[in-house]
Amino acid sequence: MNTYASRLHAKIREKGNPVCVGLDPRLNQLPTAILPVGFEPSNATWDVSAKLYEEFCCRIVDVVAPLVPVVKPQAAFFEELGPPGTLALAEVIRYARAAGLIVICDAKRGDIGSTAEAYARAYLAGEHVDSAVWGADALTVNPYLGTDTLQPFVDIATERGAGLYVLVRTSNPGAGTFQDRMTDGVRLFEHVAGAVEALSVQTSEGETYGSIGAVVGATYPEELRQLRDIMPHVPLLVPGYGSQGGSAADVAGAFDAEGLGAVVNSSRGIIFAANQEPYRSQYGPEDWEQAVKAATQAMIEDLAKHTSTSSLRA
Repeated sequence: MNTYASRLHAKIREKGNPVCVGLDPRLNQLPTAILPVGFEPSNATWDVSAKLYEEFCCRIVDVVAPLVPVVKPQAAFFEELGPPGTLALAEVIRYARAAGLIVICDAKRGDIGSTAEAYARAYLAGEHVDSAVWGADALTVNPYLGTDTLQPFVDIATERGAGLYVLVRTSNPGAGTFQDRMTDGVRLFEHVAGAVEALSVQTSEGETYGSIGAVVGATYPEELRQLRDIMPHVPLLVPGYGSQGGSAADVAGAFDAEGLGAVVNSSRGIIFAANQEPYRSQYGPEDWEQAVKAATQAMIEDLAKHTSTSSLRA
């Protein structure tokens, strides 16, 4: 069985970049070109909304699959629509995997014992998409309840060749309220980082990186570099690039000399590029997919210019 880390890095090398496109559909921002005539978001049923989310995300997959290695659907936007939304999420994940993409489901699950195991079995398909209902390669998880809550996720991930991304240092403005709390002279997020490093080493199978990753935001670049030192064997998922204010230079510390070890996520800046300048002026409503493509290519070039990911093109 191929490990998650080995599959991830093979795909990053294949595409020559570490870009992760976040699939965060929002009803009031969908391109008008895909909406039914007379459509009003305030009157939309859950079924109609779910079908629109599925079409929108699958069309984005069609655009980005030749360009990037990873997509990250955000489960919350689908779950908001109830059962039709969760079915749409499963379809989007399978569609993306059929297109050859690595899929990280961003659901931030976390619980104890058999409940954690049930979450893991539901989401973590790993190498074989039909091993789980939702069929993701990897899942984001919350460590707040302690390391014993992570172990069931680690066990299922190891069994199925899947990956995890543990919340370590998030990109939101209020992250420090809890994550910066000091214990024995060490901040809470550094304690979590040490635990994640130990778990990842257990799954590395002699490779540089294990399959237990960490979420570390681009909005704290100095801490990102420090956390890379604490977690040398941990693949990183780096949110916060673009719309949240993180730059390519800010994420440079996430990568090793070969341009591996991390994926950088952008959601709104890519999937809703047609709603923003300069793409809004360059592309009309009918050409929203071209705007998605252009924004994706711009991010790839930006990272290559300011990080070691340029070496992936050698």
